[in-house]
Amino acid sequence: MEIELTLISRSYCHLCHDMEVALRPLAEEFGARVTILDVDADPDLEARYDEWVPVLLHGETELCHYFLDEAKTREYLSGIR
Repeated sequence: MEIELTLISRSYCHLCHDMEVALRPLAEEFGARVTILDVDADPDLEARYDEWVPVLLHGETELCHYFLDEAKTREYLSGIR
């Protein structure tokens, strides 16, 4: 079963870029696929996450926002493997 993560991001956000880069090795380790969604391209996402980006999700579960919480994300991913 492939793990699917979603990163809610925006193009001009340095924190978003930083989380994307920091997430890559962890995603590779767990064989996770990361879909990046532009918060500004979807009014529903913008209404929900505008000031919280970047936000890392697994389904509806928020794993972290602003910065990658590697320890928490690793623990979560280990539990769903």
